[in-house]
Amino acid sequence: MIDGRKQRISDAFGAAAGHYEVHAGPQRLAAALVADIAVRQKPDGVARILEVGCGTGLLTRDIQMRWPGAELIATDIAPGMLTQAASAGRVAGRFLAMDGEAPPFDGPWFDLILSSLAFQWFDDLPAAIARLAGLLRPGGSLIFSTMGQGSFAGWRAAHAACGEQSGVPDYPSLDALRAMLAGKEDAFAFEETVALEGRGARALLAHLKGIGAVVPGEGRRPLGPAALRRVMAAYDAAGGRDVYQLLLGRVTRAAQA
Repeated sequence: MIDGRKQRISDAFGAAAGHYEVHAGPQRLAAALVADIAVRQKPDGVARILEVGCGTGLLTRDIQMRWPGAELIATDIAPGMLTQAASAGRVAGRFLAMDGEAPPFDGPWFDLILSSLAFQWFDDLPAAIARLAGLLRPGGSLIFSTMGQGSFAGWRAAHAACGEQSGVPDYPSLDALRAMLAGKEDAFAFEETVALEGRGARALLAHLKGIGAVVPGEGRRPLGPAALRRVMAAYDAAGGRDVYQLLLGRVTRAAQA
């Protein structure tokens, strides 16, 4: 059972599943980065993989191609996304509706746990990372991408200029993510910046709606029409360009002697 906000997140992404990939340029790049790190980290010896937040299957299909013999469990909080991911028939795996913060597994199960742009929706990111890292077999790795503090800085600035608070959630900085990983056995984090292709407030809002990222941060409300028009005008006047700051992290459990 998921709480009210997570149910809204599930519903929003489920509603966007059919057209998600049309709008998902940064998401496609983030998934490729996660897969590239994973295949360099563990090119073979992979028997079981868990994917957290599979969406429509951008990363899922890459996993299937790179480790065709592995058992794959692909999960998402939105059943609509799982249906879309499974519909193409290009992935031989098990699809499971799951809150990534509450995986129904115990003990060392997986050689790889992969996730791309799902962790930013978690309520308690440090606890979730610790919980997932605890599911790794010796030598296994958790590899993920998530949103960083620098994402949508222009949109946030336009809100501030109008005396409004943005609904964009409070993403961690790279330093904050590194601090979360500091106590892990073998971990690192780095960042990549991806510019959004569109220009202007309408393009930004169309992108966010297209991927289903429309649920505001905890305790925040969507703007009314008049306030939204003011913010859109301020954003466009400032250049109307924005970026994704992608944070990528890896945690590897020590191999047994």
